[in-house]
Amino acid sequence: MIYCFDLDGTICNDSKGEYEKTMPIIERVEKVNQLYDEGHIIIIETARGSITGRDWKNLTEKQLKKWGVKYHTLRVGNKIYADFYVDDKGINDKNFFLK
Repeated sequence: MIYCFDLDGTICNDSKGEYEKTMPIIERVEKVNQLYDEGHIIIIETARGSITGRDWKNLTEKQLKKWGVKYHTLRVGNKIYADFYVDDKGINDKNFFLK
């Protein structure tokens, strides 16, 4: 399967744009890594920079490496900003990580 995870507020805390201060949510990183180890494709997607135009890719890659997050693809800034996302395959992060 292919899993696409949002970053801020899902795999790490939501720092309200102060990305240098984000911290991983360890049990969620472990779940993502478990899926990776089981052979699933992991995509990390973040809207970092989608409003400001600032390139956060290098910082984000360093953070993911430091936190030990296993993934195949990182997409930075290519999400559009919205307060709500509606998706026919979407699942709330809190429900997903409860399992």
